[in-house]
Amino acid sequence: MKNLTNYFLEKKDIIFKDLNEVLPKELNSRKKIGIFSGTSVNKEYVAVFIYDAKSRFIRKNVDDLEEMFKALVEYKGHNFKKKFLLISSPLCSKAKKSLEENKWSVDIDFIKH
Repeated sequence: MKNLTNYFLEKKDIIFKDLNEVLPKELNSRKKIGIFSGTSVNKEYVAVFIYDAKSRFIRKNVDDLEEMFKALVEYKGHNFKKKFLLISSPLCSKAKKSLEENKWSVDIDFIKH
């Protein structure tokens, strides 16, 4: 968690007032992904998804991610101003385009939490 907060402070200039992990099981998912819900000091709700895999992040993964994001919105009961995807694997060009269209901020250099 400390790595994550430091990462956002250094790279995105976001300071979290509160940051909580949400287990995929709570969103009725069996995916192995880190999910965090937080509030910045600017009172913006932030969703962070950490995907750590060796295989390429493809278009199908974007659909799964969007479903999990919708489940998170429903679970937490509010919309998120910002949504981030931190991945350690290569990103497919079609997946990148789809993420940009859905207003995701993607960082590929993130190391496992």
